[in-house]
Amino acid sequence: MARRAGVAVVCAGILTMLVGRVGFASAEEPADTRSSYTEVLVVGVESVAYRPLYTVEAGTYEGYARALLDAFAADTGLTLDYRPMPVTRLYASFAAGRIDLKFPDNPAWNRPFRDQHAVVYSVPAVAVLDASVVRADRADLTPEAVRTLGTVVGFSPWPWAERITMGSVTLVENADFVSLVRQVLAGRVDAAYASIAVVNRVLDVDLKQPGALVAAPHLPQDSVEYRLSTIARPDIIGRFDAWMETQDARVRALKADYGVERGVNRDGSLGRGP
Repeated sequence: MARRAGVAVVCAGILTMLVGRVGFASAEEPADTRSSYTEVLVVGVESVAYRPLYTVEAGTYEGYARALLDAFAADTGLTLDYRPMPVTRLYASFAAGRIDLKFPDNPAWNRPFRDQHAVVYSVPAVAVLDASVVRADRADLTPEAVRTLGTVVGFSPWPWAERITMGSVTLVENADFVSLVRQVLAGRVDAAYASIAVVNRVLDVDLKQPGALVAAPHLPQDSVEYRLSTIARPDIIGRFDAWMETQDARVRALKADYGVERGVNRDGSLGRGP
C-alpha cells in the first residue's frame, strides 16, 4: 500500500507540473514553446490609433484587423492573444521569439530586419491607399513645392525617401494621426503622407471636417498591402493563406463594413466609397 501511495503521489506531482506548464506559461518563455502546448498564439500588434484598420482602446485591440484575425482563429480552432506595443519594441519582440505572429507587416518594411531573419509573409489581408494629402486650396501642389512632409512616428513615407535623404524635404513626425491632420489643416506642414482610410476617419469622426483635405494628384501615393507574418510559425501562415482563399465574400464584407479600402474620388477629394 505504501508503495502504491508513493507512486500516486509522484504521478499527481507530475500531473500538477504538466497542468501548470500548459495553463501558466511564462511571459518570457519563447512564443513557439507556449503555442505547441495550447495553440494559444501571441500576436504582436502596433499600439497605434490607426482606425479603421486597428487601434487599442483601454488595452483592447480593435478594428478591421481584429475582426479578420478573430474570424480566422474561430474557424481554425486557434486562440489569439493580442499584445499591443510600440513599433520598435514590436520588432525586438519579434526577433527575440516572444511573439508568434506580427500584424501588420510587408516585405518592403524594415528591410535590414527582413534580411537578418527568416520572416514568412501571408497573402495580403488588406490593401490600403497611402497618399500625400493637402488642404483643398493646395490640391495642385507638385513635389518640388513640398518643403515639409508630416507623418506619424514609426511610419515611413517610402515614396518620399529620396527627397528626404537629399534634404529637399524635411520630415515632421507626429505622435498620432489626429495631430498629423491638424498640422496639415493649420498649414504647419505642406503635406502629410498617410492612409486615406485613416485620414477619412479622422476628418469625419474626430475633427468633424469631412472633405477638408484632398489627395494631391501630382504627389506620390502608393497601394500598400498589409500582411500577417511570422518567424516561428510558418505553418500558421499556410493555414491563414488557405483560409483566405475560401473567404472572399466574407472578407469583402468586412472591408466594406470598416471602410478600409476607400480610395480617391475623381476630383481628388478623399474617397467615400470602397
